[in-house]
Amino acid sequence: MIRALAGAAVSTGAVLHAGPALAPVVPSIGNALGVTLREDGGEGVALTFDDGPHPEGTPAVLERLREAGAVATFFLVGEQVERRPALAAEIVAAGHRVELHCHRHRNQLRLTPRDLLDDAERAKATIEDAAGQEVRDYRPPYGIFSAVGLRAIRQRGWRPVLWSRWGKDWRRKATPSSIAARATSGIGAGDIVLLHDADYYSAPGSWIGTAGALPSILATLDERGLRPMLLRR
Repeated sequence: MIRALAGAAVSTGAVLHAGPALAPVVPSIGNALGVTLREDGGEGVALTFDDGPHPEGTPAVLERLREAGAVATFFLVGEQVERRPALAAEIVAAGHRVELHCHRHRNQLRLTPRDLLDDAERAKATIEDAAGQEVRDYRPPYGIFSAVGLRAIRQRGWRPVLWSRWGKDWRRKATPSSIAARATSGIGAGDIVLLHDADYYSAPGSWIGTAGALPSILATLDERGLRPMLLRR
């Protein structure tokens, strides 16, 4: 009996710890936890890009955005900014926003609160120093929050942000057409779209499909009377 109760307690603890990890795929959980999945109240759509900056992917995405006169938000990785600080500055100079992803791309469920915050603080300092812009939003690697991680992020005053649409562009089999179709399926005002401008933590060359999908994504937004917008401050 005691062993069964102990096992149940461990299981309950694990569920409480990992429960927020379901937020990206179960919107009701994300909403209940107060995680930003959408930016309601306007006529725009927020395009967001994770995992950069990348020496090829980031310039390709920036060029597609420039051609369309569109803006986006880039959730940067500190260790990649350290390697290419000029690219982080270029994103901001082009009229876009940079926000906080991580320093090292690790699953939050495997980190202690101290390790998580040390990582995030290092990334924040690196990104702000390179880009010259304050970061206020935080999106965890893989979109996975732990309960203690979510609490720690909030205590630092950062807004936890996920997404409401994605292109699944990190997959090996993704193509420009599949990315665009998935990212814009049912899209409407207030949606936050997840894409990636780097392939450090995904299928090699996956950024090529993302850059190729952008013109179609932007054209669809235009056809539906939606404008790309930055995440709110």
